Amino acid sequence: MGRAEARRARQGSARRAKRTEKKSGIRRLFTWKKILGAFLGVCLLGILGFVGLYLYVDVPTDGNADAKLQSNVYKYSDGKVLARVGRLNRENVALNRIPKDVQRSFVAAENKTFYQDSGVDLKGTLRGIFNTLRGQGKQGGSTITQQYVKNYYLSQEQTVSRKLQEIVISLKVDNKLGKDKILAGYINTSYYGRGAYGIQAAAQAYFRKDVEKLTVSEGAYLASLLQAPNQYDWTLASPAGKKRVQERWAYTLNNMVEMHWLSPQERAKQKFEIPKDPKPLPGLTGQSSYLVTEAKKELFAQGVDEKQFEAGGWTVTLGIDRKKQKDLEKAVQRKLTDDLDPKTRKVDADAQLGATSVDPKSGHIVAMYGGAGYPKHYTNNATRADYQPASTFKPLILASAMENNATTTNGVPITPNTVYDGHNRRPVVGGDIPFAPPNEDEAQYGNISVQTATNNSVNAVFAQMGADVGLDKVKQTAVSLGMDGSRMDVKPAMTLGTMGASPLQMAGVYATLDNHGKKVTPTLVTEATHSVNGAEVKLPLKDPVGDQVLSRKTADTLTSVLTGVVNDGTASQAVKNTAYSAAGKTGTSDDNKSAWFVGYTPKLVTAVGMFGESPKGGAQVSLKGTGGGGRVNGGGYPAKVWADYTEAALNGNPGPDFDLEATLGAGVPPTPTPTPSDTPSTSPSPSEKPSKSPSPTPSKPSTPPSTPPSGRPSDPSTPTGGTSSDPPNGGTQGGDTGGDTAGGTTAGPGGNKVNSMPGFN
Repeated sequence: MGRAEARRARQGSARRAKRTEKKSGIRRLFTWKKILGAFLGVCLLGILGFVGLYLYVDVPTDGNADAKLQSNVYKYSDGKVLARVGRLNRENVALNRIPKDVQRSFVAAENKTFYQDSGVDLKGTLRGIFNTLRGQGKQGGSTITQQYVKNYYLSQEQTVSRKLQEIVISLKVDNKLGKDKILAGYINTSYYGRGAYGIQAAAQAYFRKDVEKLTVSEGAYLASLLQAPNQYDWTLASPAGKKRVQERWAYTLNNMVEMHWLSPQERAKQKFEIPKDPKPLPGLTGQSSYLVTEAKKELFAQGVDEKQFEAGGWTVTLGIDRKKQKDLEKAVQRKLTDDLDPKTRKVDADAQLGATSVDPKSGHIVAMYGGAGYPKHYTNNATRADYQPASTFKPLILASAMENNATTTNGVPITPNTVYDGHNRRPVVGGDIPFAPPNEDEAQYGNISVQTATNNSVNAVFAQMGADVGLDKVKQTAVSLGMDGSRMDVKPAMTLGTMGASPLQMAGVYATLDNHGKKVTPTLVTEATHSVNGAEVKLPLKDPVGDQVLSRKTADTLTSVLTGVVNDGTASQAVKNTAYSAAGKTGTSDDNKSAWFVGYTPKLVTAVGMFGESPKGGAQVSLKGTGGGGRVNGGGYPAKVWADYTEAALNGNPGPDFDLEATLGAGVPPTPTPTPSDTPSTSPSPSEKPSKSPSPTPSKPSTPPSTPPSGRPSDPSTPTGGTSSDPPNGGTQGGDTGGDTAGGTTAGPGGNKVNSMPGFN
């Protein structure tokens, strides 16, 4: 071997030695033991890290703000939705309200192992984390528990840290809550499209029914929606989207068969139900705007926290009868609105009407009309109390007289047959403040019975009666019946109804009469439940029917008297030829700024008030000229609306006549021979010297109370002191003869000037 070959051999051996040495070093560094140890170390670190994360991350004590938001749902008495109000259209429901097959359809569609897994799909979650790290966006693979945790406790962001939180919380929630609560939470927090959060809102949005009435086919569709709500919404979906949602619907039902939740035979019967077209959520428009606002006021008055309520989750059922509500709205349209022409008569734009209709036995408001609705008119005319109730207040004076066993200045007990002097501007005897109110149209009446004075709304009679009873006692009776005492000044003008009152209040007063003296506080809300953590908590509500505030004899006697107003008095032209028994009272206020009719049957009490309100600034203005006529009286538009509504609301079923335990009044035959306590008495006429001392022998009336006068006197200026006739129906539009028109001065006894309406002109 030459030197060259030897050199090459040495060089090759050196290179091989180096390679061998290098290889041995790598092997020493990466032995299988070291690799296994490193792997186990990483696993141990991962386990320790997860244990630390598990210990560190707690289940939030409360859900996120958006997950808690719900709408408040208002329903008619029959359960139909009146309005949904809130930032989110969601109404949480308990799991037991969701049909079992519908519950299972969600499990079959989303997570078949739901009832067996620990709340986490580790393989799917790791795939989701890996894809998130690769920037591939939102990934699936979550269990129902994980989706519930994401919806209720966390945000929708896609980050590794949020995903790790989701895993830990899901494990804890699965252990803590149980499968039923998790499923209920998932179904209630998921988004279904069409602005619907939760299955109840989705059932209404897609099938216009409550969740209890969903079929398994409809449930499978809603469960299928969760994968892609907008793409799978039938009205929005492309042909491809419609095909895919039908495939997913079929996949869901087939899984139910596989899991023995649906038999093959039942599966074969299922047909894909085409969802209904979307429609706007019922909200605050028209009469619902007033009803929702008033319902909230009632709840807040009963202690419901306003902030908690506005967060949502309440289902509020009203006593509003859908048919009666429509009947009332149609009656207003037919009998008033159709008669108005604001473009050609400016005064017609001032006319406002409010009405409240009450079931006197339950105390529930069954219909309410508040005006044109938001945003045309924000003030609820049914609950506003800034207008005078006028002569509708007069029956309360008689009620107070009977309850307090009051007598006339001659010492005769006040009853419907008691006779008073009804002369126009007759000075009141016995009052602390001089008072001589005019009768409507300055009409002159002679000695007339209280019954006739009620029929014709004679101011002079009730002004004197108020003094005989005592104004403080009259106020006390009015407040006990439901009127607002803070609006009542104890002055003589009070007897003409000069305080403020609402149709709601007056409906309650007359409902108490109809209910034989048991206090009725008209109530709109009949039931209110609040969804708290999936459970429904019912709010205890006060009973609208309270204690006996008038004796039955007094209440029934008032009802008997008020039948005369309908049959022979100021309301008879508008309320006639009816197939039911009715009682009521008209009212027309000073300057014709308001006109009323409050009437009732044994089954229904309705107060109708008409108000003059300027569209500019809301000032009170006269109604005179509305509809092209003259003065607007209670026997006109208000009584016509009442009669039209009542006829429709009773729907041919008026029920029995009034069941009265009364001894006197238009609805009860008069006693053949008056007893001394019933002998009519005449208060002193203006020509007599006033005296508070009762005369030993009551004077006999010039006109017997059983023979009411007929026809208006031809000369309204006839001097006081004689007998005068009084019409049952005078004035424009079947007017309220004897309304509360006032003004001027008149000569009292001895020629002294007295203010006819102190503080009222």
